[in-house]
Amino acid sequence: LLIFLGLALPGTQGRVFSRCEMVRILRRNGFEGFEGTTVADWMCLVEHESGYNTRAYNNNGPSRDYGIFQINSKYWCNDGRTAGAKDACHISCSQLLNDNLEDDIRCAKKIAREAHGLSPW
Repeated sequence: LLIFLGLALPGTQGRVFSRCEMVRILRRNGFEGFEGTTVADWMCLVEHESGYNTRAYNNNGPSRDYGIFQINSKYWCNDGRTAGAKDACHISCSQLLNDNLEDDIRCAKKIAREAHGLSPW
């Protein structure tokens, strides 16, 4: 019961964004031209990685992918279960599963900045 109540609190539920909403979010957050990418590149990534769903989760065995950008626990976030995790974004992976995209965007941009593009995905 407590777990259910925790999931029902505002700000903790996931959300599936529409294509138009996602385009606006990406444009507003400076993704056009970021590290040589376009909003269209990021839209393709988000559509195929998560279906625009902030609660998207994928268990890859030794690591897991979280959130709308499917950020990996081996390198970028801390889920407390991934051996040798780097946590380069200094964020709990569970924070990538809510409907607040600020931390997801910060981490996705860090990944793209370090890779000079979208190759990590």
